[in-house]
Amino acid sequence: MTNQQKNQSDSEYKMVLVTRSDLPLSIGKLAVQVSHAAVTCAFLTKKNKPEWVTKWQREGAKKVVVKVNSLADFFPLEEYAVKLGIMTTIVTDAGHTEIKEGTYTVLGIGPAPSNLIDLVTGELPLL
Repeated sequence: MTNQQKNQSDSEYKMVLVTRSDLPLSIGKLAVQVSHAAVTCAFLTKKNKPEWVTKWQREGAKKVVVKVNSLADFFPLEEYAVKLGIMTTIVTDAGHTEIKEGTYTVLGIGPAPSNLIDLVTGELPLL
């Protein structure tokens, strides 16, 4: 077992949900968008890395919500997470209520070992 594998097996697991502070979303709308990202990420990770979901759930299914300034900030985070083998999703709004159809609202990352996720989102401020 490599040091990285040992660190992954000994670490906590979490999911991070990255929101955009440039969108005029009500609290309720934001909560729904974050929920969409969390559910999709959980399903993707369960399909591709089921052991991560099992460990994440046993630890309480930790979720952290952070923010970025704009849509452009999503893509480098997503790219880096994918490079590290972490599941991601970007929620696209249907446009029925507050914002235009096709607007990217939330980037979901994980669940995955906290030490890996922190490499991607550890510097972002909490929402």
